[in-house]
Amino acid sequence: MKKLFITAIAACGLFMAEAQLKTPAPSPTQTIKQDFALSSVELSYSRPGMKGRTIYGELVPYGKVWRTGANQATTLTFGEDVMIGGTKVKAGKYGLLTIPERKEWTIIITKQLDVTSPAAYKEDMDVVRVIASTEKMSDKMETFTIEFANVTPNKCDLEMKWENTAVKLPISVDVETKVMAQIDQLMNKDNRPYFNAAMYYMDNGKDLNTALGWFDKAVEAQPTAYWIQHQRANCLAKLGKKAEAKMAAEKSKELAAAAKNDDYVKLNEKLLKELK
Repeated sequence: MKKLFITAIAACGLFMAEAQLKTPAPSPTQTIKQDFALSSVELSYSRPGMKGRTIYGELVPYGKVWRTGANQATTLTFGEDVMIGGTKVKAGKYGLLTIPERKEWTIIITKQLDVTSPAAYKEDMDVVRVIASTEKMSDKMETFTIEFANVTPNKCDLEMKWENTAVKLPISVDVETKVMAQIDQLMNKDNRPYFNAAMYYMDNGKDLNTALGWFDKAVEAQPTAYWIQHQRANCLAKLGKKAEAKMAAEKSKELAAAAKNDDYVKLNEKLLKELK
């Protein structure tokens, strides 16, 4: 009897050990957070593999709603209002669904966050639908991949790739209006963001004389800031004021050397060569 009891305990211990066995997920989950515009956009999805299977038209049927991944529903979270397919999508969390076809996909942004099968999909919960053409890739993608590509201050592409098919969803934000409103508001306060405002004007093709005036104010506030002097020199160079640009670059180089910042010393030396 005692022997049977010990055997039972041993068997129970073996069962417990097997129950705790951890193995790799067949379709691992990935969460990506991309800084974009004035906030961020976040994606969460599961990544199935080809594993020798034919994907589109078989594993993923044509003409049916797809969760655009495996296991859980795929979601997108926007930190601010964005534009998709000409429609304004409010900041918040949404489901990402697709209806694949051979030559084009229907990409759906939905209020539903739990669609894992076509039967669960409700068309009246759509926020926006976009028709996107498929692109054939020369190399096969083994693992289903969604990524943010071609990221600029006001645009990015959500790219979906698997097997030899790629599809792209453009996303945009009206950054210009938001930044200009901030500049107008903050310039009426005591602690004015002269340097950041000047950089925005210079980098986005706005009035360089206004930018230069702000760079001058920024230099007055921080006379030893070599990085401000360097950008002021760049602004002067863009305005065609070569002699003044040289003086600003020399000053920035001197300040950078005193601060032992070799990177800015080199940047100014490069600018001075270009101004010869």
